[in-house]
Amino acid sequence: MLERLEQAKRLHLLKRRQPLPSFRRYIYDDVAHSPAKLTAIYGSRGVGKTTLLMQLIDQSDVEESEKLYISCDYLYMQGVSLFEFAETFSKYGGKMLCIDEVHEAENFERELKQIYDFLDLKVYFTGSSAIALRSPDFARRYSMYHLAPLSFREYLVLAYQVDLSAISLPSLLKEHERAAIEIIKALGERKILKMFDDFLREGVYPFYFEDPLKYIDRISDTIDKVLYMDIAGIYGIAPDKIENLKKLLATVCVSKPFEFTMDGLAQKTGITKSTLYKYLNYLHHAELLSLVTHEAKRFANVRKSDKLYMANTNLLETICANKEKGTVRETFFVSMLRPFHRLHYTSQGDFLVNETYTFEIGGKRKGYTQIDQVPQSYLVIDGVETGFDRKIPLWLFGFLY
Repeated sequence: MLERLEQAKRLHLLKRRQPLPSFRRYIYDDVAHSPAKLTAIYGSRGVGKTTLLMQLIDQSDVEESEKLYISCDYLYMQGVSLFEFAETFSKYGGKMLCIDEVHEAENFERELKQIYDFLDLKVYFTGSSAIALRSPDFARRYSMYHLAPLSFREYLVLAYQVDLSAISLPSLLKEHERAAIEIIKALGERKILKMFDDFLREGVYPFYFEDPLKYIDRISDTIDKVLYMDIAGIYGIAPDKIENLKKLLATVCVSKPFEFTMDGLAQKTGITKSTLYKYLNYLHHAELLSLVTHEAKRFANVRKSDKLYMANTNLLETICANKEKGTVRETFFVSMLRPFHRLHYTSQGDFLVNETYTFEIGGKRKGYTQIDQVPQSYLVIDGVETGFDRKIPLWLFGFLY
């Protein structure tokens, strides 16, 4: 085990020599100040979890020789007991261990429990699959932080090096006119609607900034890794069945969100209904799809189909050649609200948020007809820089985190 520890330290030093962005994701401060012995960061592939780990290491007051980054998908970690490795590191003075891709380690849940129970180590760990890290046992034992893809605000900060703050939902609803004007002023000569259109197509994943020309190819590769490595590995799905998942994604892409029924979807994809329910759940937790239930399902077993969306607009751009504008708008809204808010679709308006606010989404000509008698209801309008009264620009919802 000492030989593997030495190899890990060599690779750690190589990793430390790579430049780190000064920009920190929205959960950085909470994770860095987590008092927990073991802290988990979970989310979809490509959202910047490795960079976050390296920033934690870089800013830690622990001596350099006492902190270590490892990734469980490295060759030297194959077949290695994670607990035994951590124990050896601890015996030789280790105090802070950052474990990437923890779900690649064999019996990782049991190994982490042993580390928690027996070792005096501060551990941060990540998993590319939300499926693997959201079990009740994990939630009870460790501090859990979800890292979502970039918000529109974060994209602007990264792309244009401007200082823009997040806005809480209540503040956005109450002060959206002032907030929009201040943001537009901070961006100077740049046009907010042009930048918003760019973001809908590109920039949701931080790796966009590494090579914009290869961005769509990288998203395609990410989708394949989630399907063939994460979902297939965790649930033991045979490779030929993964093609059914890809077919399911393609079907969701070319259909309007409200058109789905389980019978119709099963017929289109050739997947049985019982299997279809499982597959949709896998894709939802892997953050390739978003499932939005009807508000009535909060109270009873109502036979209402879920709305299905791609998890973000860049996935929609990658998979779907012909996209309806309304679907793009709703997909963006769902992706920006989902990380921190409860979301349902509703018969009056489009979405009910936090069981309080009703939103109707549309273009410049959208009126109040559908929500006129609904309390605490708002129009979310695409194609406008600023709003008025209960009309709010769609792009501004990209500033919620």
